[in-house]
Amino acid sequence: MGEAKTGTGASADGLVPAGSPMPEAGLETEVAKLLPFLEPGARADLQAKAVRHVLALTGSGPGRTLLAGQAALLRALVDLAAAPAPAPAPAPARDAAHALVNLAAEPGLHEPLLEAEPALLARLLGRALDPEWPWAEEAAAVLANLSREPAPCAALMAALATEEPGESGLERLVRALCTPDYNARAPLHYLGPVLSNLSQRPAARTFLLDPERCVVQRLLPLTQFADSSVRRGGVVGTLRNCCFEHRHHEWLLGPQVDILPFLLLPLAGPEDFSEEEMERLPVDLQYLPPDKQREPDADIRKMLIEAIMLLTATAPGRQQVRNQGAYLILRELHSWEPEPDVQVTCEKLIQVLIGDEPEPGMENLLEVQVPEDVERQLQQLDQQEQHTREQPEELAPEPQAEGATPT
Repeated sequence: MGEAKTGTGASADGLVPAGSPMPEAGLETEVAKLLPFLEPGARADLQAKAVRHVLALTGSGPGRTLLAGQAALLRALVDLAAAPAPAPAPAPARDAAHALVNLAAEPGLHEPLLEAEPALLARLLGRALDPEWPWAEEAAAVLANLSREPAPCAALMAALATEEPGESGLERLVRALCTPDYNARAPLHYLGPVLSNLSQRPAARTFLLDPERCVVQRLLPLTQFADSSVRRGGVVGTLRNCCFEHRHHEWLLGPQVDILPFLLLPLAGPEDFSEEEMERLPVDLQYLPPDKQREPDADIRKMLIEAIMLLTATAPGRQQVRNQGAYLILRELHSWEPEPDVQVTCEKLIQVLIGDEPEPGMENLLEVQVPEDVERQLQQLDQQEQHTREQPEELAPEPQAEGATPT
């Protein structure tokens, strides 16, 4: 969620208009004076003006830094954003939630926020998963911003573990993400990035990849969720992180999950393949309509390619990806792709698919140990390639895949 911005301020009742210039020391004093207006029981109109003033401050770096040193004010802001309905009035609650989104967008402010209110993650998690809470999307956005950092992400996992007896917090989060109109008053798109951040942790991936829970299967349709690139990107990021677990590749690529068509379909365009080529593709990728559009977000396209690349880490995975005609989709994507870094990522995957198999003992690409000096050299070469690259290279023809094509 982008930073909420407002130019509205209050000019009466002792509140300074949000845009008024003021020396930093004076501003600190003025901000401290806002605290009584943010407390429960304050007059509703003054409370609304005070919160709008704080929201305006969160729209700039200096303003956020200033607020970071006001622990009592931050606690009051959290209380307003997460107070039980029907209090406070809707406008202060909404603006307080937007202010927290802006504050959490700056990693350097995570520690002051969590120190001011140690229960922040648990409180916002409860609000984000409350199907009646009107500002659940803002609560999810704050969690998405905070959980980008390792320590808050670990703390959020701990909060999920104790969130509610009977149903695990992660299960409830996935249910909220995958259930249309779970909250009729909030879209909850930002639960996608929350889950993506959590999936960087082994415990979360263990939950997501549990065959008995069918979590991955519930997430797969959201790779085509047209209403929000935020939700779509969060789900694709989650799936990519799950693909790091090579022990689960056989299950992911097998009939129980069949993940590959869901990763390839967003990368496919309206190309008209020959009958022979069409038969090599999974059924869901055959005879796509002439108005078929590729994923419009370059970052999501890159994550989809990276997920497929991870699935090719083992020899059986590489063979299965080849056999399902992935090269055909990637070949056309490479010709179409306007973003150089995504095109480079696509090329690397194509080279894995058409290249020779690694030497014995090096078949699992995720387990190959690369010396640090070699890794640095490769990273430097990769950066040079992306900066100097002007025209795409011609791709080598695809070798004939072995084995029958799954349908």
